[in-house]
Amino acid sequence: MLHELFILFVIGPVVAAAVLAAFPRRAALQRLLSIITIGGLWLLSLLGLFYVWSSGIVVLRMGNWPAPFGIVLVADALSMTMVGLNMTIALAVGLFSLASIDPDRQEHFYFPLFFILLMGVNGAFLTGDLFNLFVFFEILLIASFALLVLGSEPGQLRETLKYLVINLIASTFFLLALAVTYRSLGTLNMADLALKIQALPADSPLPTVLALLFLFVFGSKAAIFPLYFWLPGPYFQPPAGMSAFFGGMLTKVGVYAIFRTFSLMFRHDPGVTHELLLVLAALSMLLGVFGALSQVDMKRILSYHIISQIGYLLLGIGLLSRQALAGSLFFMVPYVLSKSALFLIAGAVHSVTGTTQLKTIGGLQSHSWLLSGLFLIAALSLAGIPPLAGFFSKFIVLQAGVEAGRYGYAGIGLVGGLLTLASMLKIWNGVFWGAEQGERRAVALNPLLPGILLLVAGIVWIGLFPGVLYSVAELAAQQAYEPRAYIEAVLGPDR
Repeated sequence: MLHELFILFVIGPVVAAAVLAAFPRRAALQRLLSIITIGGLWLLSLLGLFYVWSSGIVVLRMGNWPAPFGIVLVADALSMTMVGLNMTIALAVGLFSLASIDPDRQEHFYFPLFFILLMGVNGAFLTGDLFNLFVFFEILLIASFALLVLGSEPGQLRETLKYLVINLIASTFFLLALAVTYRSLGTLNMADLALKIQALPADSPLPTVLALLFLFVFGSKAAIFPLYFWLPGPYFQPPAGMSAFFGGMLTKVGVYAIFRTFSLMFRHDPGVTHELLLVLAALSMLLGVFGALSQVDMKRILSYHIISQIGYLLLGIGLLSRQALAGSLFFMVPYVLSKSALFLIAGAVHSVTGTTQLKTIGGLQSHSWLLSGLFLIAALSLAGIPPLAGFFSKFIVLQAGVEAGRYGYAGIGLVGGLLTLASMLKIWNGVFWGAEQGERRAVALNPLLPGILLLVAGIVWIGLFPGVLYSVAELAAQQAYEPRAYIEAVLGPDR
């Protein structure tokens, strides 16, 4: 019976969106139903993660059609960690939105669109075939585009156009990659593809061609170098809740797709495909943090850091060792918690000051010591300062690089961490430290804090008990590094 509950991560948000859309002018009802639904799915995601961790991989076959012919949803340690993380960020954003979203946006289907977005993200994590991954990508693209343009100013519309264009180009190449894959191998089921690619002649160029095509597609979604140019603008101007969700989760869908396909399907020639991932990881780490250091706006600094931190995730995937894969997933969780918390804090800063420009704020610690403390915890974790969660996760990734003899990449990761600390101190000095500048709005901060507190509590908890999350990350890495269990769960033991 519990197996069937996993479908709720896809169906639940759709039902919630339909119900909420029927009551666009019932603000209180929308808020109540939204937070109850998100909270329920969050608890279910934690239960589902525990079930997968203790009982093994769960496969749902739609209509009881066997794979690779039917649609399958696969809940393993990797996908359920991502679903749990997604619902955690959604809960924090939902709590923040209760106190911050303006009535006009809510009346124009803010919450229904948010649930459609959740459905697309959860579906992308759970699907077992590439075609439905494309479908869920398009669902989350449409919902995210609608949320970005909702109540936007002309400047935001221009930036959103960049977001739309690069994603439409990526979608076109995604369709091309699907066509080439199906024409050449006769299937789009990822477990089946893993077997068929493995059976190809060693000198076949097809796996490398497909890997490069999918890397372009997923790299565009993940905003890795050199496909990151669209990112800072669209994530800079939306309401803080949406910035937190987009910055925390949307690019991670692309990273997850790279993690899944390059550990399951494209491991035929790591000297080419995964070496390319390492190069892109290093460039993303450096150029992202250099871009952040050059900015003078809090939200723009945080937007550029998305690019930099994704480099660490790619580093673990590119090294393709069990420890590196575990470190990459272990890094994912505190990084996303920190990033989303920092975007929400930026939203709280904007509510009080009317700006996020560093030169025009200052002295905010005297206005709210709690907000200042929450920023310090999230920022220092992002930079990898012990004993916070970000330190343990980043250390494991860099240690894997050293053990693999990739000292240069590990050194770049260390430099990136130091420069991340410098940029976080830049925000601290400009926003929270020093003399107070500009006016302060008479805004109650307390209603904005529950979502931030949830995320920062997660950061502190992981720092105090890192072994709990790392045991899940190790299981996910084992399933990814030795994908036989995943393949047999989807296709059956006879394959």
